[in-house]
Amino acid sequence: MLTTIGKGRGNLLAMAVLGLVLAGCGDGGEEGGAAQQQQGQQQSPPRPAQVMEMQRQDLDLDKAYSAMLRSENEVTLVARVTGTLEERLFEPGDQVEKGESLYTIEPDVYQATVSQREADLESAQAQANRAQRDAERFERLVSQNSVSRQEYDQAQAELRVARASVAQARAALESAQIDLDYTDVTAPVAGMIGLSNVNVGNLVNAGTTLATITPLDPLEVRFQLPQRDAFALRNQRSQEGTAPIKAHLELPGREGSEASRLEGKLDFLSSRVDENTSTVQASAVFENPQGVFLPGQFVRVRLEGLKRYDVLAVPEIAVTQGLMGPQVFVLDEDDTARSRTVQLGEIAGPWQLIVDGLEPGDRVVVGDPAGIEPGTPIEAQPFEGDAEQIVENVEEAREEAQEEQMQQAEAAQGGPPAGGDAEEGDAAGDAPAEGAEAQSGDDAEGDRAE
Repeated sequence: MLTTIGKGRGNLLAMAVLGLVLAGCGDGGEEGGAAQQQQGQQQSPPRPAQVMEMQRQDLDLDKAYSAMLRSENEVTLVARVTGTLEERLFEPGDQVEKGESLYTIEPDVYQATVSQREADLESAQAQANRAQRDAERFERLVSQNSVSRQEYDQAQAELRVARASVAQARAALESAQIDLDYTDVTAPVAGMIGLSNVNVGNLVNAGTTLATITPLDPLEVRFQLPQRDAFALRNQRSQEGTAPIKAHLELPGREGSEASRLEGKLDFLSSRVDENTSTVQASAVFENPQGVFLPGQFVRVRLEGLKRYDVLAVPEIAVTQGLMGPQVFVLDEDDTARSRTVQLGEIAGPWQLIVDGLEPGDRVVVGDPAGIEPGTPIEAQPFEGDAEQIVENVEEAREEAQEEQMQQAEAAQGGPPAGGDAEEGDAAGDAPAEGAEAQSGDDAEGDRAE
């Protein structure tokens, strides 16, 4: 028993010494690891990134506005005379030409009136001819003192009355002829005619709406510009040598189709601001030969040729969101990235206009900002000035990284199941446990023997 107790105390003393040694080694390892980590951070190589030096430039804008199409020359046909609608000479939806006959409204009645007015004109003309001869005869006789001056004046007065009667009869004939012409309703413009509002056989009165003709080529679109855009556009148009502003028409949801695009020009910009909406009205005209676009459709008008002059801008990919708002990374004298909060302006294609926060001469990181933090050393690479290309490169790199991550995830899911290995490990680990139990049992028996 004394031997066993002494042996146990010796084991405990050895284990304590070993623990102190291991503790000392562990402390030294942690301090060494921290030092190595700090040294690695200090010696990390600069990250390569494209950098541009800020300078003012002129940029083209890409502006689109919602609008509704309308036909500038749309016409509503209205009856000008009263009568029975005898004929309809078209089918709803037909494309009619200017001057084409569309309706006939009881022309016989108005033809009879014209004939009556023609007879009245002939009678008045005959009376005027007789008065003319009498006046000429009295003029000769008064010079010979064969008639009195009073008789001569009476002949002249009758001539003037006869001539007035002729003029009155001629005007009545013209009015009757106009009414007769109105019985043949013709198309005042070319376009697509809609449904007829009156059926054949119905009595129509002057002012009755018959149908509507809608020209589809050209089309006009009216839209509202924010007053800031309108003022900038007006200043641009006032400058000499500026190119005309082109307009593109697009149907929402069909931007990829060639048949859903029209090209026209901006032809009107209002000179006043709407006090209710703080917008300025504008209009553009578009050729629509195929008739794809129809009045009443909601469309988007995209203006081409708008510019912003003498502005600061960075590629859109260079702007990130920081704690204080939008930010970019600017290099200091040691080529170290520093965050700079900026105020954003308009979007000009792949460019983001900067209203405040940057000055000419600042060096801005325009490459992929992912992974860049304040204090990151940067190896500045030249920027060629193609903002669209750098955005495409960043997007392609991100897509490749996502595909690679997906492939790695699929590969990890396709490995052998963890259950079999665990069962084998458990089986392998059971044997030592049984041996340990046997060994402890032997030791117990040896102790009892002692």
